[in-house]
Amino acid sequence: MNVIQHRTTRTAFLVWAWLVACTGAYGQTAQALHLRALAATCANCHGTDGRAVAGEATTRLAGLPRDYIVAQLQAFRDGGKTATVMHQISKGYSNEQIDALAAYFAGK
Repeated sequence: MNVIQHRTTRTAFLVWAWLVACTGAYGQTAQALHLRALAATCANCHGTDGRAVAGEATTRLAGLPRDYIVAQLQAFRDGGKTATVMHQISKGYSNEQIDALAAYFAGK
């Protein structure tokens, strides 16, 4: 292999490694941003990151146990529990989205 071929191969490898690194970081960032956007749909009633304003009628989601949040959302969605709007909103969530939201708010 001559010097030009060696440099070309090395450059191609470095570009490939950089792309792999960026793709991984982008994928994690995109996933985190998607989850944050999904959780933001709860902010109108439950406050930013689930931190409802003290004294308000809505529940503070931040820090609640994950399993509790899952159970509540599934009960709203499946008709076991009614509310002013949650039984309607929760119908739009898949099990995966409910799990992701529950984990997100439990970790806040």
